[in-house]
Amino acid sequence: MTGTASPVLAAGAVCWRLVDGKPRILLVHRGDRADVSLPKGKLDPGETLPQTAQREIEEETGLRVTLGAKLDVVEYPLPNGRPKVVHYWTAEVDEHVLELATFTPNNEIAALEWAPIEKARKKLSFPHDVALIDKFAARFAAGNARTFAIIALRHGKAVAPDAWDGPDATRPLMQRGHDQATSVAPAIAAFSPRKLIASTAVRCLATIAPLAGYIGLEVRPSAAISQDAYEDGQSDVAAVVAKRLAKKRTTVLCSHGPVLPEILAEIGRQTHTLPTAELRHAASLGTGDYAVVHISLGLPGKAGAGSIVAIETHSPAVAR
Repeated sequence: MTGTASPVLAAGAVCWRLVDGKPRILLVHRGDRADVSLPKGKLDPGETLPQTAQREIEEETGLRVTLGAKLDVVEYPLPNGRPKVVHYWTAEVDEHVLELATFTPNNEIAALEWAPIEKARKKLSFPHDVALIDKFAARFAAGNARTFAIIALRHGKAVAPDAWDGPDATRPLMQRGHDQATSVAPAIAAFSPRKLIASTAVRCLATIAPLAGYIGLEVRPSAAISQDAYEDGQSDVAAVVAKRLAKKRTTVLCSHGPVLPEILAEIGRQTHTLPTAELRHAASLGTGDYAVVHISLGLPGKAGAGSIVAIETHSPAVAR
């Protein structure tokens, strides 16, 4: 195996819950490998990483979690020398998710254990898992373990303006755009959005439609984040962002290439976040791409509410 071999991609999460005000971490005891680790698994063909994380956690533990803020990316060599790259999120597990869990010990996962942070550090078999727990502990101590997200989604590939005779807002998606929209739907669903808002343009409404069907939510069309309104100086991105921040519920805003930088910049301004490379990168989305901005809800007795905790960007598992 050469050093240029493509990495094996995987995803998982530090799953946690509060017990008497203190976090406990979910550990998986793997019977086939006789070790203790965090739930994770390999990317399947056609998936993107958030979808993988949610699916693998459910397969290993029976828990259908909502992904929180991205925590870290871990890389290490496999026995054959091929690199493995694992993306980790946090995922708070509430009582409702616990009640619905259906874990049965099997050859792969012999047992589950909820352990306090110090006990988890001692029980985990791998140093990189301990490092992840340390990162989570620091985030928890800062009051930033509990978050909501604003997800900025760029519409999929549409018919080119010079190939369309009608108004720009009526340009439809190409088949590639429909494929992109279908690809990102289950991945965005892993963050459990509770509100879907899209530009009134046909291409935006068509892009968010598979997600709406996947999670069973209606889409609210909004001219305030449309390209026509933006180019006419009539958009009201600031008001849209302000309302989403005040509601503190995970929301998807599906909009256009020229409008998305303003949406991301407004999130930065209203959370008092200085412009960063991450924020600029999140604003430079290709068709079908989306950025997830995780914002702290705070924890009782701790500061940090309203600040940006993490920013991540993702692409569909199909070509642009």
